[in-house]
Amino acid sequence: MILTFLNLVVLSGILVGLIEGSIEGWHEQYTGDILISSLENKSYIEGSTNIINILKNIPEVGPISPRFTKGVSLEANYQTKKETDKANMASGQLIGINPSAEDEVTGLASHILEGSYLTPNDYDKVILGYFLLEKYITIDSPDFTVLRNVDVGTKIRMQIDGTLKEVTVKGVLKSKIDNVSRGIFMIDSQVKNLIGRDDGNFGQIAVNLKDGADPLAVKEKLILSGVDKSAKVQTYVDAQPKFLKDIIDTFNLLGNVLSSIGLVVSSITIFIVIFINAITRRKFIGILRGIGINGKAIEMSYILQSIFYAVLGSLIGLVLVYSVLVPLFKAYPIDFPFSDGILVAPLDQTLFRMGLLVVSTIIAGYIPARMIVRKNTLDSILGRN
Repeated sequence: MILTFLNLVVLSGILVGLIEGSIEGWHEQYTGDILISSLENKSYIEGSTNIINILKNIPEVGPISPRFTKGVSLEANYQTKKETDKANMASGQLIGINPSAEDEVTGLASHILEGSYLTPNDYDKVILGYFLLEKYITIDSPDFTVLRNVDVGTKIRMQIDGTLKEVTVKGVLKSKIDNVSRGIFMIDSQVKNLIGRDDGNFGQIAVNLKDGADPLAVKEKLILSGVDKSAKVQTYVDAQPKFLKDIIDTFNLLGNVLSSIGLVVSSITIFIVIFINAITRRKFIGILRGIGINGKAIEMSYILQSIFYAVLGSLIGLVLVYSVLVPLFKAYPIDFPFSDGILVAPLDQTLFRMGLLVVSTIIAGYIPARMIVRKNTLDSILGRN
């Protein structure tokens, strides 16, 4: 029963946790608690300075990281390329950041795989997401381009709106979040000049809130302040990519199907256990009925035995899940290719599954007990079929 309970809770919890780990990654490494971005028909957030002032006046708001954003092309080995050679190019999102502000919101510096993080004086230097470099990833797809023979210290050329800019790779980032792993990070003061954004309007503003603050409540405050008229305001949940939400629904369904199979197996197991128990005690059951013990009372004794198995097994399972497995998965997540998988076990869903297990066990215990008790008393005493 302990293993059955763990199967009901842990299997679906790992499936959902696989995606939950990716969602947490988006939250912690890219969006923050609130993400403010440009409207669909705009390339930047109009009135960015005013929005930042509004944010600073909201008590729940913590660190803020404004970003300049621009799609760019990168070219490597251009210095040694022959006229007949194909250009070694890749594309990505140029993200202009204040290094200390960005690190405070997303912990970007902790994801440096090689080289070092940006400083405010790092002009003409970039850090690249590792998905942009063939050294770290090889994918044979014409739609997924990577730079060959590029390492820390290599000079590459960046093309922004037809303008070429030579920069040096200072570091490489490793993240399981696409926007980070294919991002090109550079100090904001230089990006602002490169993209001609003298008005100071940003492409994104990532916001972290103070402990205990409700992102929905802060979002409502920003909307009441009129921020939504010039920018898109999203909580980290709103900003989740649609494909992640679809996968969560799919894995929830898959987890429920697999849990249902486990429930059927546990019911069959209990049925067999109670049936064998009742068969081996058939003579004693006949004697009990012969001396006047009500058949219902005998049936109830076997039902109570089933409840005992189910409740005790589930309680031990609950202790294992919340005191051992959940903390263990949180401290040592499963290293999936696109997320750090954790165990998701909401208490309400776990208690619901426990209730299903108990009910199915009661039914599975009642049926064999009823079959034995209904046999003729004399046949039971004499052991006749």
